[in-house]
Amino acid sequence: QTRLVESGGGLVQAGGSLRLSCVVSGRTVSSFAMGWFRQAPGKERDIVAAINWNGGSTTYADSVKGRFTISRDNAKNTVYLQMNSLKPEDTAVYYCAARPYYRSRSYLRYDSWGQGTQVTVSS
Repeated sequence: QTRLVESGGGLVQAGGSLRLSCVVSGRTVSSFAMGWFRQAPGKERDIVAAINWNGGSTTYADSVKGRFTISRDNAKNTVYLQMNSLKPEDTAVYYCAARPYYRSRSYLRYDSWGQGTQVTVSS
C-alpha cells in the first residue's frame, strides 16, 4: 500500500519561506508523478505544482509561478515544494498526491494522497 506523509508546514510571516516535504513509502517514488495541491476553507482543492516521474516536466499554478519550486529526490523517495515570498492568500492545507508516471493538473487523476499539512501566512 502506498503511503504519503507531508511535513514542513507551519506559521510564517508574509514574505517568508517554507519547504514542504512528502515522503512516499510502500512503492518506489520513481514510478510516480507527484503533485502538490492546496485547499483553503470553503474552496476547492487546487493545483499548486506537479512533476513527472523523472523530473523532466513540471507545471505550476499561475499564482505561484516564480515563487514556488517543486523538486524530487527519487533516491530518498521524497518530493519537495520550496515556497518563497509567501503571501496570506497562500494559506491553506497542502496535500501531496501521486499518480502513475505523468503529471496532471487535475486532482481527480491522482489516486494516492497524504493527510495534508497546514500552511498559514500572516500579514
